[in-house]
Amino acid sequence: MCGRLANTLPNDAMAQLFAAQPSNSLPHVPNFNVCPTNLVHVIRSGENGRHLIPMRWGFVPHWYQSVSAGPLLINARAETIAKKPAFAEACRGRRCLIPATGFFEWTRDIQDRKLPWYIQRRDRAPIAFAGIWQSWGQEDPINTCAIVTTQANKHVSLIHHRMPLVLEQKDWPLWLGEAGKGAASLMQPGGEAVLDFHRVDPRVNSNRASGPELIEPFEPGEVPAGPLI
Repeated sequence: MCGRLANTLPNDAMAQLFAAQPSNSLPHVPNFNVCPTNLVHVIRSGENGRHLIPMRWGFVPHWYQSVSAGPLLINARAETIAKKPAFAEACRGRRCLIPATGFFEWTRDIQDRKLPWYIQRRDRAPIAFAGIWQSWGQEDPINTCAIVTTQANKHVSLIHHRMPLVLEQKDWPLWLGEAGKGAASLMQPGGEAVLDFHRVDPRVNSNRASGPELIEPFEPGEVPAGPLI
């Protein structure tokens, strides 16, 4: 899964990287502790090209009476996304990219304490997560999104059994629907030689923590007991 991320790429650099027209109301960056329900950067494609816009991280199905009327849907499993009523329509026609610098996962130590890890690309380039989006509400609609996840590859499975679907630049047009059909072929574990991770300060366990030190390497005092499932 993916329940926390960091984004340090400037908005203009993000727009240039994804060849997208930026909105005037993008979330503040850098943000080293982006949490569910926060606004995130999203690239979606339409008749007038790509647009970089803000969306609420937490997909809201159209039948919810309020944004909190049901479970908080921050992730969508690739294995079932096409069959789930909440996600099926978005999977077919409302796919997006969600950029990040990295993301966090947790293991537990022998005393059952949560140990955070920061996962990023080995080349330190920005990550592009596969996402889906939904516009919710009648009078004042809000755009909401979820990150697509897959079974973890062998490397990431050392700390967690799930991981976000990471897309390489050559695959962005297919996922966004710009290169025809076939996006389902992208929904499989990847990033075996792309992603790396290191321990970070337990302060990031709090959603109120902030600052660049949250993603800096942290020397652990104990060996983790295993993945936090």
